[in-house]
Parts: sequence; C-alpha cells; structure tokens
Amino acid sequence: MKILVLDGHQNQAVASVRSLARAGHEVFVGESASWSKAAWSRSSAGRFQYPAPHENVQSFIGTLARLVSRAPGTLVLPMTEGTTLPISQHREILIAAGARLVLPDHQDLLRAFNKDATTQLAASLGIEVPNTVVVTCLEECRAAASSAAYPVVLKPRASEEISANGAVRTGGRPKYASTPEQFESSYRDIRAKSGAVLVQEFIRGEGTGYFALLNHGELRAEFAHRRIRDVHPTGSGSSLRESISVDEHLRKASLALLRALNWHGVAMVEFRRSPAGLPVFIEINGRFWNSLALACYSGVDFPALLAQMAEQGDVPVLDGYQTGVRCRWFLGDFRHLLEVFKGAPPGYPDSYPSRWRTLRDMLTPAPGTYHDLFQWQDPLPEVGDWINIVGRLVPMRSAKGLGQ
Repeated sequence: MKILVLDGHQNQAVASVRSLARAGHEVFVGESASWSKAAWSRSSAGRFQYPAPHENVQSFIGTLARLVSRAPGTLVLPMTEGTTLPISQHREILIAAGARLVLPDHQDLLRAFNKDATTQLAASLGIEVPNTVVVTCLEECRAAASSAAYPVVLKPRASEEISANGAVRTGGRPKYASTPEQFESSYRDIRAKSGAVLVQEFIRGEGTGYFALLNHGELRAEFAHRRIRDVHPTGSGSSLRESISVDEHLRKASLALLRALNWHGVAMVEFRRSPAGLPVFIEINGRFWNSLALACYSGVDFPALLAQMAEQGDVPVLDGYQTGVRCRWFLGDFRHLLEVFKGAPPGYPDSYPSRWRTLRDMLTPAPGTYHDLFQWQDPLPEVGDWINIVGRLVPMRSAKGLGQ
C-alpha cells in the first residue's frame, strides 16, 4: 500500500516510516518545509512538500488530494494536531480523491482535542480531574486570579485549533502562576494565541500515559511507559523512558474515555499520578506521539497495525509486549539539560532537577538503550534532527538581533 506520512520533522514520523517500510509498504514523507529528517531515512521512498496548513488550509488539502488521486487507496497519516484537524474537517474531499483515513468522527476528534471538553467528560465518568475554570476575557481572568487556590497551571483550551478564518493556530505551552500578577501575565500570553484559557489546580506527581489503538471503540493494542526524563522538566514529551506493564487504573480510566468518544485510530491518554497514587486526568492526544519508537522497539508496532487496519478493516488483538526496554531522544535529552541549567520558569511551584545530578545522569552510559532517531543502518534522521533545530534557532537569533 502507498502511504503518505506527514509532519516529517516529527520523531513519530521517523518511527512510522521505518515501521511501515519494514511491513512492506511504499512510504512517502511530506512536510511544509523543503526537507525533513523522516524523508532522510533509508526507509522513505520519496518526499513531497505541502503548503503549511496554518497559512493556507485549502492549498494544503488540495495538494494532498492531488497526490492521493494518482494512486487511489493511498493511506494518509498525519502526525500532529496541526495536520490532523484540517484533514479531519475536509475528509470528504480526500476520501473522494481516493484516500484512506483512520480517524474518529470529526466531532469526536474535536472533543478529544478540547481540554475543557475532555476534562468534563472524564469527570462525568467518575475519573479524577483537576479543579478547572475556563477564562475567555480579562474580566473573567481577574475574577479567577483573585479567587484561585494557588499554585495553578494555565494552558490553551486546545494545543491546536481552527481559527475563524479556517487556519490552524498553535496555542503554545502551559504556564504557571503562584500570584495574581503571574496569573494575569500568563493569561495574556496564552489568550493571544488561543480562543480560551484553561486554569487548573497544579497536580504534583509523575506524568504517566496510556497508549492505544482502537477500532471504533474496541481495543486492539495497548502500551505504557514510565518517564525517566522529560524534555521540559515542568512536563512535556519525554526524552528518556522505559516500557512498563499497563496499570489497571490507567487502563480502566483511559478506555472509558476513548470508548465514550467511539475512538477510531491511535491515541494517548495522559495523567498525573497524585501523591496518593491515583491517576488524575490531564488530556487526550488523538494522534501518534513523540515517543512512538519505544512502543515499536518493545513489540507494539502501532504504525504497522494501523496500516493493516486501514487496508483490511481490522487487526487481531495484540496480547503483551516486552517491558524494561529503554529508548532515548538524544536531542531531547540535550534540550532537557539546557532547561535544567536555565532554572525553573516563573511561578513553577514544584521541585526542579539538580543541574549537576542531571549532567551526571546524562553522561552515565546505559547499555542496551535504543534511540528514537539514531540507528547505525539508518543514521541520517539523527543528523537531520540537529540540522533542523539549528535552522530554527538561527532565524530566532537573527530576529532578536534585528529588534535590538
């Protein structure tokens, strides 16, 4: 089967390209830039460029439709919310052109990407959730700031959302507040990029997640890992993690949510484990995740399973995987070190990693650890990762220089 993997600069795109080629598919990698690290993989059969969906959704969809029409039956796999949202919204155009898609209904996908909606859904199912308030204007902001039980975390209602003109915009990272002044400053920053701001009580504890493939609400494969290091110590995707057995509490809560959404495809359900040991719901990521390579190394080959489901209609339930497998994102670990040396962000209320202990841990070899990107037989995606980050940092520094 011909497969178009989008968002080629994402780690999950690299893992998907390798997995799908190994399963015998012909994989082409797309990105809004002229190149991508996933396209540099030996497993890629070719690359293509598409208009950035946050700039021109119609051109983005039109480009994909033309590519699909050349080989009807082509599977289109978006890797981020930024491409998943417009593809879901305009799925009829792509399906008419001959595309295969593995997505839930559009309204269910929108609910999954809306942190407020999923928090309400989790609460209705009896799942522990943080105290949450939605703020949409400065008056509400100041009222919430004066009555908040600090510390709090402020985040965009959705990581990516479709704006009034149809373009996709990014909400940005969460921010923290321990005072009304920090609250208002964080609100203003996030509200400039998001339709609404979610204010939640800060949950201390370890981030944990449940990963799954479902066929219209029915479980087909699952996976879990523990985070050893996050790219951002305040909470983010992991730079080093280890496969573990699925916790029964996480499974029960996650499947209740995903079945309520009649989920079709892959998803990650994220929790914080409170000091009392109970999982507290944080959000649903209805797409492939950054640490996908670990699941593949551990025996849960989500991309190949998804492709098989798209082609054949279903897959057998996968029973079990290898635990104790470690996988590292080298650039992510380097970014983690930089974040630790910068120190905790303003308003962050929890403990922060020690600089020298972090440096020691990163320099201590861990035999048998896999890498998200680097493989001896396929080294170029790792090279591309570093080139990509340098290419993003240089324009940022140039822009700062011009503004001085």
